[in-house]
Amino acid sequence: MADTAVSEVIPTKKPRNSRKALKQKNPSSNEANILAQQQQTLPPPQPAGDDDSGSALKENQESLSQPRSSPKKSKPRANSKKQVAAPASDFEKEMQEMQEMMERLRIEKAKTEEMLKDRDEMLKQKEEELEVKGREHEKLQGELKKLQKIKEFKPTMTFPMVQSGRDEHEKEKKKGCPERKRPSPPYVLWCKDQWNEIKKENPEAEFKEISAILGTKWKSVNAEEKKPYEEKYQAEKAAYLQIIAKEKREAEAMKLLEDEHKQRTAMELLDQYLQFKQEAEKKENKKTKKEKDPLKPKQPMSAYFLFSNERRPALVAESKTVLEVAKITGEEWKNMSEKKRRPYEEMAKKNKEKYMEEMEAYKQMKEEEAENVRREGEEQMKLHKQEAMQMLKKKEKTENIIKKTKQNRQKKKNADPNKPKKPASSFILFSKGARNSLKEERPGISNSTLNALISVKWKEMSEEERGIWNARAAEAKAAYQKELEEYNKNVAAAGTATAEDEPEQ
Repeated sequence: MADTAVSEVIPTKKPRNSRKALKQKNPSSNEANILAQQQQTLPPPQPAGDDDSGSALKENQESLSQPRSSPKKSKPRANSKKQVAAPASDFEKEMQEMQEMMERLRIEKAKTEEMLKDRDEMLKQKEEELEVKGREHEKLQGELKKLQKIKEFKPTMTFPMVQSGRDEHEKEKKKGCPERKRPSPPYVLWCKDQWNEIKKENPEAEFKEISAILGTKWKSVNAEEKKPYEEKYQAEKAAYLQIIAKEKREAEAMKLLEDEHKQRTAMELLDQYLQFKQEAEKKENKKTKKEKDPLKPKQPMSAYFLFSNERRPALVAESKTVLEVAKITGEEWKNMSEKKRRPYEEMAKKNKEKYMEEMEAYKQMKEEEAENVRREGEEQMKLHKQEAMQMLKKKEKTENIIKKTKQNRQKKKNADPNKPKKPASSFILFSKGARNSLKEERPGISNSTLNALISVKWKEMSEEERGIWNARAAEAKAAYQKELEEYNKNVAAAGTATAEDEPEQ
């Protein structure tokens, strides 16, 4: 009866053939983690024994004995729904958290990408800066090499030291020439004469008091008493102004000479530098030793070196090295007695005395050379001055010619070709003869230096030598005067003839 009751009470559900079985999906990593947590929270399954089976049958019988309309049957379904809803809500929360985490990661990723971009840009800028610095470094190295080459450049030409020579000459003038000082006015000259007398009269008076007394006394001095002081002042002033004008003129002339020399030396330097550059490009840069003076006497050897030079060949024959030779000779010299050392010391002493004599002669020779150089510099300075004055004269001459041409344009007259020309002076006659000889001696010399040399020679000539040229100039002048007299007579005769013809017409 019980079996039949059970079969009647328990309803059997028919399977739905219309629905197909779902395929098992492979769970994702997040879902697998959630399922593992759920399995850990669930209680472990109890083992099924005989007691459980008995209790299960009793429960089934009790449930079957109870009526179907009992409300207790709905409770287990509600609990099961709650159990299903709880894990679903936890899963949604975890999904939301995962999505938030993903968004955060995306934001962080974007930030890191921006940081990396900025870093790449910074690295590029640094690389560009390094490239620019490298180029600048290469340029500087090239310029340094050029400067090193320029240091090796030694021009063969002599530089005109006009400015330095002029400054030294001015300093010497200021020291040795009292006329360059400004002249003191007549009042100061009078005060110098009267100072001692007033000091004797007033011995306790100070400088201010004495100067006040002199000022009052000067006002009462007559014009006759003032006259000698004024004349002295005027004479000193005239001499001072004359010297200053001369110096200004010389300075202007030297400036012109400096400009011309600068242009000339610049062109010569450029030619020599270009030639040096071409030679330097062909040759390799080699370190050159300092040039020693071959005339300078060599220092003598000491007694030890004389002994070592004598002993060395024997030791070298025994196949000894340089260090061993030095060691052996040093020990032998230390252990040597005074008798054996004496000949070497005497020889060294004689060599030293000879060296000292040669050195004194060498120093004297060098001093003479320096003195000759100084004299040549002074002579060159004289030439430069003369050349500068000639250049200034040329400049003034050209200016005067320009003025005269402007005046002659207004009052232009036809010059008479029959009028005799003025004769040359003694200096011009001398310069004509000296010019050709100087050109043969110094080929390629400029006109300005040639004229300067001629004028220096003329000044250095004695009166007897000048007398020859003066006599020639006097002969030419006498011939010119005769020709001029005849010309003037002819002009006067022609003038009277024209005057007689005019009234007849």
